[in-house]
Amino acid sequence: MVLVLAVEGGEEASGIQLLLPALPELVWGLISFAILAAVVWGFVFPALGRVLDERAAKIQGQIEDADEQRRQAERLRRQYEEQLAGSRDQAAQIVEEARRDAERLRADTVARAEAEAEQIVARAREDAESSRARVVADLRNQVTLASVELAGRIVQRELDPERHRALVDQYINDLSGLN
Repeated sequence: MVLVLAVEGGEEASGIQLLLPALPELVWGLISFAILAAVVWGFVFPALGRVLDERAAKIQGQIEDADEQRRQAERLRRQYEEQLAGSRDQAAQIVEEARRDAERLRADTVARAEAEAEQIVARAREDAESSRARVVADLRNQVTLASVELAGRIVQRELDPERHRALVDQYINDLSGLN
C-alpha cells in the first residue's frame, strides 16, 4: 500500500524508501507499540503469570493426589495379599484338620468293626460249642437208648437202664479219647 501511495503522490520511491514507512507513521507506530507493550507488561503478563501459577499448583496438587492414591492402592494391595495369604493358611489348616478328623474317624470305625467282628466270632464259637455239646449229649442219649433196647432184645430181658447207660457212656468216652 505504501508503494501505491508513493506512486499516486507523484513521487517515485526508490531503494530503501520502499521498505521504510514515513517518519510520522513510524513515530506513531513506536508510540502505539510502547503503550501496547506497557499494557501487556503491566496487566496481561501478571494475570498470565497468576493463571500459569494456579495451573501449575493445580497440576502439582493432582500429582500429589495421584501419588497418595497410588500409595493407598499399594497399601490396600498389600493388605489384600496378606489377607489372601492368611486365608490360604487358614484353608490349609482346615483341610489338615479335616484330614486328621477323617483319619481318626476311620481308625475308630475300623476299631469298632474289628471289636464287633471279634464279638461275632466269639458268639459263633460259643454257639458252635453249645450246639456241639447238645448234639453230643443227644447222641449219647440216643446211643444209650438204642444200646439198651438192642441189649434187651439180645438178652431178652430188661437190663437196668442206669447201669447200661453208665456202660455206654464209658464206651463213648473211650471212643472220644481215640480221636
